[in-house]
Amino acid sequence: MRTTVLSDIEIANAAVLRPIRDVAAETLGIEERHLVPYGHHKAKVDLGYLASLADRPLGRLVLVTALSPTPPGEGKTTTTVGLTDALHGLGHRVVACLREPSMGPVFGMKGGAAGGGYSQVVPMTDINLHFTGDFAAIAAANNLLSALIDNHVHHGNELDIDVRSVSWKRVLDTNDRALRHVVVALGGTGNGYPREDGFDIVVASELMAIFCLTESWADLKRRIGDIVIGYSRSGTPITARELGAAGAMAALLRDALAPNLVQTLEGAPAFVHGGPFANIAHGCSSVAATRAGLRLADYVVTEAGFGADLGAEKFVDIKCRKWGLRPDVAVVVATVRALKYHGGVALADLGTEDVAAVEAGMANLRRHLDNIREVYGIPCVVAVNRFPTDTDREIATVVELVDECGVAAYPATHFADGGVGAQDLAKGVLQVLDEPSPYEFSYTYPDDLSLAEKVEAIATRLYGAGHVTWQAKARRRLQRIERDGYGDLPVCIAKTQYSFSTDPTLVGAPTGHELHVREVRLSAGAGFVVVVCGDMMTMPGLPSDPAAARIDLADDGTILGLS
Repeated sequence: MRTTVLSDIEIANAAVLRPIRDVAAETLGIEERHLVPYGHHKAKVDLGYLASLADRPLGRLVLVTALSPTPPGEGKTTTTVGLTDALHGLGHRVVACLREPSMGPVFGMKGGAAGGGYSQVVPMTDINLHFTGDFAAIAAANNLLSALIDNHVHHGNELDIDVRSVSWKRVLDTNDRALRHVVVALGGTGNGYPREDGFDIVVASELMAIFCLTESWADLKRRIGDIVIGYSRSGTPITARELGAAGAMAALLRDALAPNLVQTLEGAPAFVHGGPFANIAHGCSSVAATRAGLRLADYVVTEAGFGADLGAEKFVDIKCRKWGLRPDVAVVVATVRALKYHGGVALADLGTEDVAAVEAGMANLRRHLDNIREVYGIPCVVAVNRFPTDTDREIATVVELVDECGVAAYPATHFADGGVGAQDLAKGVLQVLDEPSPYEFSYTYPDDLSLAEKVEAIATRLYGAGHVTWQAKARRRLQRIERDGYGDLPVCIAKTQYSFSTDPTLVGAPTGHELHVREVRLSAGAGFVVVVCGDMMTMPGLPSDPAAARIDLADDGTILGLS
């Protein structure tokens, strides 16, 4: 494993990229006439062309997930890219499907989301910043609906909207805690009727979820029309369709809906499209990109956000349920550092060898492996993303303990070595794909359970919770949603990513804890009900030392400091 001394952005800036038309033609067979280029190295793939591929057989779907994440990070996106490069290097027709980064974490705590080291998608700076303008289009369409709501009330309120019930929030794509709760329309009668409002981050919005759960303009417009923005004073749900908003909002999203094609550092194709957070939304890249990849390649490597209790659960229970998808194998990313953290080691001491802590931290990984195989019914392997501070003894311990669970573990050095560092992992994935699955794919809960029972199923089957409690307002909201005919929808639980519980400090594999539901939101257009638990916020704040303080623009136009 080579010692990487360059930063992620230095590696990305030094890369020699191939024209995206060549990547498209030579790796996926897409002719240049089907591309909408955004410069030389990124392009959208025409939706009409993708629709013409509907009769093609689908490739195999590889889902990359992880144990419960820790503050240092586990490198799930990096592993997705490294595995893609490894399969590409072995001569397979493969494409990665990733989420677009939100500028909230780019300028906040987490940093970018284009991979790392020598396993990145590029152009990295473009992808992490404005990219092809998809998020700006989503924000514009979302805020157009907000404007139409207030405008409707101002001009007579024909639908008799109860402004106290309006649940549709404005959005922007940066962290700003000051905008969580605001009052709009101040300044006199000419500015409308004052009311309480608030902002979510774009990636937590229902419109982002809608964007990622459709692959056609017609379905997009239908879903937008189904959005419930609030209620009339008589208690009737009011939809975006009734406000006449669906057509204009869909028009703003017309070009954005086409998947974005870029490349890895090693020239493998990658769709980077859509970006819902997995701790507050459903955490998967777009259906349009996933299904395009399955029609164009033999293997699609896609990631679901955060741990397997969040992104993977929502991938299965929302995305797969809606579109008939089924992962053929799951890759669970683990690190020695994460296992030691879940074994009780402090952040400052994670670089010190501690085999006992690795063994203790296996409780977290073991539960994720059990959930993936026994609850979702997906065969899996473990990718041990190796860091320079990991000792041979610690790595051997992880491999041995994972093997005792009946799962193969593959140490990988793709961060430092690129695709060649993940070739053993790639071969392990291919081996699982060649064997008949001993599991039957299934969802965490059936459609016919009540919404409360669906939440309880996730809490008890996946999280190890002892019981679910409900804030009175959340319980009333849930009952109203069911009375209005939305009880058959799946649920999307918003909770901390750092623990199976709602307490981010409760690491490992806690059992018997309480899952407390604070708020319930209907996302009728997306087709699910959001259940907000614990202290989870849908508009994050910036940390005391934000990443923005380290990002700069050099005199020659080079962007510095992105990670």
